[in-house]
Order: sequence, then C-alpha cells, then structure tokens
Amino acid sequence: MNSNLMNTQSKGNQSVLSEKTTRETKQVLKLILFTLGNLHLALPIESVYKILNRAPVHGSGMNQVGVTHSGEEEITVIDLYQRFFKESLPEAANGGGYLVTMQNKTGELYGIPVADAPILIDVPLSAIRLLPESYRRSDTVNIARHVAVIPQDSGAKTIFLLDVDLLLPT
Repeated sequence: MNSNLMNTQSKGNQSVLSEKTTRETKQVLKLILFTLGNLHLALPIESVYKILNRAPVHGSGMNQVGVTHSGEEEITVIDLYQRFFKESLPEAANGGGYLVTMQNKTGELYGIPVADAPILIDVPLSAIRLLPESYRRSDTVNIARHVAVIPQDSGAKTIFLLDVDLLLPT
C-alpha cells in the first residue's frame, strides 16, 4: 500500500513539475540577438525567417535599402548600421557577415546585415519594458517598441526589440 501511495505521489509531483516547467517556459521570450555598433538589437525568434551568409546587395546606394537574392527569393535589405550611424558597416567591405532575414505581416522578406553571428537568448518577460512613445518618436531606434534590460556583472545590458512591421513603412 505504501508503494502505491509513493507511486501516486511521485506521479503527482511529476505533473506539478511539468506544469511549473510549462509556466516557466511561457515566462521567457526567445530572441535572436545581434549587435550594431554600440546597440544591442533583437528580434523574437518567431519573426526570424533565416540567418544567411551575407550576399551582395544591389541598389542605388543613396539610402539604407537595397535588394539581395537568395535562391528564388528577393529580400529587401535594410542597412540599419547606415541608418543609425550614417556610414556603412565596417565589415561590409570584406564581404563577411550575415543577413538576418524576417517576414513582415504581409509576407514580404526583409534582411538586416550584421557583422557577427547572431545568438539565441532567453529573456524573462519581467525584463521586457515598453519604450515611452516620446523616446520612440525622437530617437533613431524608432523601430523598437520594447526594450529588455538584462542585469550583468558590469551593469545592465539594454536590448532594443525590433518590430518587423516598423522597419519600412508599408
């Protein structure tokens, strides 16, 4: 009889642990993190289509938007480094780097060139905050609606969460 009771309690604890794990999993957001200059930027993993090796970008060069080809797809490339810092990404000259691609709500593919490989991180929902509207209207990072503040030994790391639908006006 005791062994049955122990088995029942053991199974009961497993379901409690399973529920707790499920709750904890839902309380984090998986982000693809990359750095441009001194800015830490991220996209929710659900928004990311693919991470590609950087390919040549075609366009006039007059603004931060170009196009690249990937297989049978055309990808609009948005050079956020040029947009934020008014110069080309330093690593662009040697052809290295990556293209973080994503889809907006209309299904159009966008890509952001980055120098270093993006990383996948889990951010607790409690660390994500809404950016004030006044800040969004006045700063160059107006394509982010939220920010994550991650405590670290040397202080806090601020990560701007990009909104795919704000990258280019539709």
